[in-house]
Amino acid sequence: MAEVKAAGLSAKYARTIGIAVDHRRQNKSQETFDANVARLNEYQSKLVIFSKKSAAEGVQVSAAATFPVEQSAPESAPRAVVVPEKTAYRTLREARDEKRYKGIREKRAKEKAEAEADKKKK
Repeated sequence: MAEVKAAGLSAKYARTIGIAVDHRRQNKSQETFDANVARLNEYQSKLVIFSKKSAAEGVQVSAAATFPVEQSAPESAPRAVVVPEKTAYRTLREARDEKRYKGIREKRAKEKAEAEADKKKK
């Protein structure tokens, strides 16, 4: 709340323009307070607000008024595939499944090998 007020906004208005306001939050240092106020001011400077009156009159919003989407890499360049590391839960679950289904898998493999051997004999 203090940061929003320091940025020159009311809590009610801040909520209408997309800023979350938590009345329980307290600042522990002046540096973070100043950084958050600066961030709010930067957000306010980039914000484009259309009045209700212009919307009621049917004024069209041009494409130039919208924010451009920044691309981190050129569109033609393929993105790298990120393979997530195995979690401890996943590793333990796979180990449990191996132990649980070990006998049935061995039985199926044995039956498959026998069926292949029978095919070769015929």
